[in-house]
Amino acid sequence: MDKIAVLIPCYNEEQTIAKVVRDVRNALPEAVVYVYDNNSKDRTAELAAASGAVVRHEYRQGKGNVIRRMFREIDAECYLMIDGDDTYPLDCAGELVEKVLGHNADMVVGDRLSSTYFTENKRPFHNFGNSLMRTGINRLFHTDIKDIMTGYRAFSYEFVKTFPVFSKGFEIETEMTIHAVNYNMQVENVVVEYRDRPEGSFSKLNTYSDGMKVVHKMLQLYRNYRPLRFFGMIGLFLTLLAAVFVAPIFAEYFRTGLVPRFPTLIVCGFIVLAGIQSFFSGMILEVLAAKDKRDFEYRLAKISVEKRRGMRDGCRDGERGHSV
Repeated sequence: MDKIAVLIPCYNEEQTIAKVVRDVRNALPEAVVYVYDNNSKDRTAELAAASGAVVRHEYRQGKGNVIRRMFREIDAECYLMIDGDDTYPLDCAGELVEKVLGHNADMVVGDRLSSTYFTENKRPFHNFGNSLMRTGINRLFHTDIKDIMTGYRAFSYEFVKTFPVFSKGFEIETEMTIHAVNYNMQVENVVVEYRDRPEGSFSKLNTYSDGMKVVHKMLQLYRNYRPLRFFGMIGLFLTLLAAVFVAPIFAEYFRTGLVPRFPTLIVCGFIVLAGIQSFFSGMILEVLAAKDKRDFEYRLAKISVEKRRGMRDGCRDGERGHSV
């Protein structure tokens, strides 16, 4: 088991990857640097290997697929994930790692939005999207994460080995954040500097199509993790909608004793039934979500035992190596 593993997912980053690997090795000389190449059509893998990184490959396209492969294959006490585009200075890397190793954090978020992101990033809709996601997730999940979409994070072994990766693309950061919040894991924020990509380097994130995927993922996870609130709001909306259309019918009935629009009354009755059904569906799913949280605590305890066993085995191997 590595003490610190630095994970760098890459796709066509030959212009910057060598510098990023060198910067990581200078900032964290004790770390093992892993570069996972995701079908790059340039010299990304070659340059990373020449700079001293361990190069591996993920052949299914998408950042989520790369991170799934990384988390499966690598065992470490602390994981530091950083993009290969040289947008994050490494002067804060030690602080992120220390929050995991010395302060028991499960996820440390490299917060760009509180520093230079809005002045350095030249794509205004990216700025708007980051602010929107931060506000939406913090409101929906009652938390205070400073940067939802950052690619600069540190993780504990327990987080990595209990995190089920379902996203295939750039929705992965949203999924990580909500997973940590939902299961009451210790999340901390560290303000980091951000610099725009160098000239000739291009972002792989599509503002509109990937942005819609991220929003969809946020709502999907809200439905899964907060089902009573999600379906309760639907039930309340349907009930209010029915009330708006049925109110004139009742007013006419109390005034004249006649029911003028039977079809509307019948439809409103079905809408109310749908609202009630939605509410009770949310209650049932809320019970299942509570059971999932209890089961998660059991899984977390097992993972912690595995981590301690791996650390002890690593210490024994080291002692045998010294004695030889």
